Amino acid sequence: MKEQIKKLRELTSAGVMECKKALEEAGGDFDKAKAIIHERGLVKAEKKGERVTGSGLLHSYIHNERVGVLLELRCETDFVARNDSFRELAHNLAMHIAAMNPSSAEELMIQNYIKDDSINIEELIKSTIAKIGENIKVEKFCRYEI
Repeated sequence: MKEQIKKLRELTSAGVMECKKALEEAGGDFDKAKAIIHERGLVKAEKKGERVTGSGLLHSYIHNERVGVLLELRCETDFVARNDSFRELAHNLAMHIAAMNPSSAEELMIQNYIKDDSINIEELIKSTIAKIGENIKVEKFCRYEI
């Protein structure tokens, strides 16, 4: 059971107790436990969706010196803005914008994520919200291409 908890924690970034509870609830079925944790994370993300995002960062990305993106990604606190998971999300979103050229933040949210087309951008952001514990919002972005 300890190995399953460890593996589940590595895959989902959920806490030890949350992994243990999910495995117990799933009767030891690893895939069911993973789905339970994912579902709970999305519920938590939905609850945080109305909270004010007063902090964040600007992230720039340039691809092959021909496509550039400047992204304003918001969160609730400066602490999270410096978090590695938040910064990784910003980088992945900027790369996605460079590749897929969405016309607005709304269009971006419904696009399938280029690194994993089984989820869309909104689901990617919600999974990071569940992991970090703060609301995250794509405020705006601009994309340039030569």
